[in-house]
Amino acid sequence: MGKAIKKRKRLTSFQIILLGFVGVILIGALILMLPFSSKSGTVTPFNQALFTATSAVCVTGLVVQDTATYWSGFGQAAILLMIQIGGLGVITMAAIFALLSGKKISFSQRSTMQNAISAPSVGGIVKLTGFVVRGTIIIELAGAALMMPVFISDYGAKGIWMAFFHSISAFCNAGFDLMGQPDSKFASMTAYSSHPYINAVLMLLIVIGGIGFLVWRDIVVNKFRIKRYRMQSKVVLLTSAVLVVVPAVLFFFNDFAKLPMGERIVGSLFQSVTTRTAGFNTLDLASMTRIGQAVFIVLMLIGGSPGSTAGGMKTTTVAVLISNAVACFSRKEDSEFFGRRIESGVVKTASTILLMYVTLCFSGAAVISAAEKLPLGVCLFETASAVGTVGLTLGITPKLGVLAQIILMVLMFLGRVGGLTVIYAAISGTSRKLSKLPLENITVG
Repeated sequence: MGKAIKKRKRLTSFQIILLGFVGVILIGALILMLPFSSKSGTVTPFNQALFTATSAVCVTGLVVQDTATYWSGFGQAAILLMIQIGGLGVITMAAIFALLSGKKISFSQRSTMQNAISAPSVGGIVKLTGFVVRGTIIIELAGAALMMPVFISDYGAKGIWMAFFHSISAFCNAGFDLMGQPDSKFASMTAYSSHPYINAVLMLLIVIGGIGFLVWRDIVVNKFRIKRYRMQSKVVLLTSAVLVVVPAVLFFFNDFAKLPMGERIVGSLFQSVTTRTAGFNTLDLASMTRIGQAVFIVLMLIGGSPGSTAGGMKTTTVAVLISNAVACFSRKEDSEFFGRRIESGVVKTASTILLMYVTLCFSGAAVISAAEKLPLGVCLFETASAVGTVGLTLGITPKLGVLAQIILMVLMFLGRVGGLTVIYAAISGTSRKLSKLPLENITVG
């Protein structure tokens, strides 16, 4: 009898991405459990450390312990490192170390890198990764340098660390902050609600981090020659602009009408931008109207753009669905943007993503509402914030029980790695059928 030959099953790129995020989260949680990670010098409970690590790696910003008052300098540095890894992506960071060590990147590794940053092709992926890393370093250093004078003036030498921390947190759309005080925890950026300069720098970092690495390249290469941009870049920029301006106008007239004019304008803009998965807030969200909070939920679910530091369904997903609706109303066969036709498979994927995010948000909120005896609307805000990897909260997250924390962790994880990534990783061994079943129509609408 001949020896049975066992084929070595190789992990798919989606499985590698999934396991990479899980590994970093678990290591981060163990580090945060160490006594010297907390200011009190005590061991942090595993569920709290795991929640914080998940939020940091998934660049969300929801926390059960105030970052400034609970974690030591070491703990804060560990959180910041996790934010940076999560923002750029685990695979991108691994590729950086491989390149620095002089190792050659194989084709399978390049394919994984392509999926990790949503690149259109494998060709030039290493060069694109280098561009992303250089751009990230420059932008984060510039953001820190711009905020440093203000923070040093307010906090002394500690302001240097705060400038770097908030620059990286804003660029990675993480929402972690160091503004909490013993008598005022979970303060976020409310102390700077009337400071237009800090607001402007943070908004710029959030937008740059959230539009996507491929859009960066288009802007750098083609400058202001917008006609030369890829169709996706045009869609991202247009959709992002609409999703900032329209909600800002609504907040200006509906939610912040009692504020002084300057603070009202800056606050409306900042709250509109921060819903793009950034997680900072400069005004009290609990005091907003129900309409304003509902708009927040929608914006948080949409999130940022593909191949960016942001999470959520993505701006392109919403744009494709709107384009498909317009095509349906106009009785056109195909969706289109800027004189280009959209493949039907993209519309199918966009519809699936919408269904997944809405289902995750509502089902998670329903379970938390039942378990914690809280209003469904408040729970919807938290679950939308988690699955959109935003980090904004109405103040209930630190008070939630273990079951609710687990639900939020799962939502944060799925929101960052992407629900489709999890599905593709799980069904990678399933073969595709080339045959088609008989066709029969069904009435909808």
